Amino acid sequence: MATTKRSTLNTPLIPEDITKDEKSLVRSYLLLTFIHKVFERDCRVIGKSGLFKTPQLYMELVSGATKKTSLMLQEVTRELTAHNLKITTVRQDQRGVEAKYSCRGYAGEMNIPWPGFRNEMMLRMRAYLGLNPELNVLPREETVEQMALSI
Repeated sequence: MATTKRSTLNTPLIPEDITKDEKSLVRSYLLLTFIHKVFERDCRVIGKSGLFKTPQLYMELVSGATKKTSLMLQEVTRELTAHNLKITTVRQDQRGVEAKYSCRGYAGEMNIPWPGFRNEMMLRMRAYLGLNPELNVLPREETVEQMALSI
């Protein structure tokens, strides 16, 4: 579960607190950013590996998902701007992903632990690839271990 912290900046007017939808935008931005990087990397690896007889088919599949995430990331970025919401810092460590943001005079922080972040990434990635969300070929531990995430 993501946690958020809030602190106010010195402003003459009392701004509205960040809404649930705005927190959702921050979360989506983080997920889409990581997913996009993973898809780009996977596409490069498939093309260069020499292990596939028909790499172009797999690259086409992953490339299509990369394009979807790119479009969604552009839309989320537009929405962030429309809500006057800026993500100032994104960091990751052994515990998870942390983002600092500012919105209408508030400074906030979102922390998402790795297990939840990875699970949501996998669900979204399956959807972007057009795969059934219930089917999972790899055991849970292997799925988590395969994803080296960094932005």
